[in-house]
Amino acid sequence: MTAFERFHFCIILLADDHPALRVGLGVLLEQAGISVIGETGSGREALEQIEARRPDVIVLDCQLPDVEGTAVAMEIKRRGLPTRVLALSSYSDARYVRAMIDAGVVGYLLKDEAPERIVEAVCAAARGKSLWTAEQVLRAQRWQEEIKDRWAQLTTREREVLMLVAVGQSNKQIARELKLSTKAVEYHVTNILSKLGVGSRAEAIVWMKDSGLEIDA
Repeated sequence: MTAFERFHFCIILLADDHPALRVGLGVLLEQAGISVIGETGSGREALEQIEARRPDVIVLDCQLPDVEGTAVAMEIKRRGLPTRVLALSSYSDARYVRAMIDAGVVGYLLKDEAPERIVEAVCAAARGKSLWTAEQVLRAQRWQEEIKDRWAQLTTREREVLMLVAVGQSNKQIARELKLSTKAVEYHVTNILSKLGVGSRAEAIVWMKDSGLEIDA
């Protein structure tokens, strides 16, 4: 019996919106002696299956069409379900890793990982152990620190302006809401872009979205 075959009793659920990938993962895990109880391309259906079948581990795509993987992981955590979450993603960006760490997942895999690495990660999750590379954690930590540093550089007024930029308000609308002149708003926006290290309002909006900072619509 191999080290992997010891986990044949574990119940695994696969959630990814690419059917071919689900089939491939299923075959890979079954060959390693790991039981795959089901598969889905829907975040909502994944939650339903977890509630009904209580798998030990869900291999969860970060980008599902109906509910984002992060939201699924957070809901599993909120409901206190015992299923451990192993994130699967096409993205190595720190913001995705950080979001999944915050959601309580036990590991983060890229879809182009070597097959044996995927099996290793699933086995680690089945044992209740985390599998993060030092590089992933370090990248996520640096991203979070960068967000905090850039936010700290903004004045209180610049933060107010940025929040309104982030919800799509124009300079004139911001000027009316904050009782400022349009030129004053333009001045603040210029400073904001410089401090955030972005080149346009659109990039500032993306930065706000990716940062995870709360935005009051």
